[in-house]
Amino acid sequence: MSSQIKLNYFRQAVANLNAVMQEPRTDIVRDCAIKRYEICYELSWKSIQELLKSEGLEICKSPKRCFKEAFQQGWINDEEGFAEMVDKRNLTAHTYDKELAESVYQKINDYLQLFESLLKNMS
Repeated sequence: MSSQIKLNYFRQAVANLNAVMQEPRTDIVRDCAIKRYEICYELSWKSIQELLKSEGLEICKSPKRCFKEAFQQGWINDEEGFAEMVDKRNLTAHTYDKELAESVYQKINDYLQLFESLLKNMS
């Protein structure tokens, strides 16, 4: 898949996350936002991977490594924010805890800004 196609999927996923974050907060909206965040997360590092590949650079094989490489390329401005996202994503994938879901939901607008910045810098 080309880097541009992957980037377009990522762009649409970010728009979808933004849309759900405009909705009044309910448990359903929270859960939907977390799922959309997970999709954005996956597409973000896979888009970085594809763009690096298209530029003939080293291919990263994990989210942490891709975010680190994107930081080195100047596509990510807040390396610590992305590192936090990695930790939260690892938790959300295997949790059914309401308190954790609430804490992740409270951070999603911050993560949304990070995704939007990444998109801007990669385009």
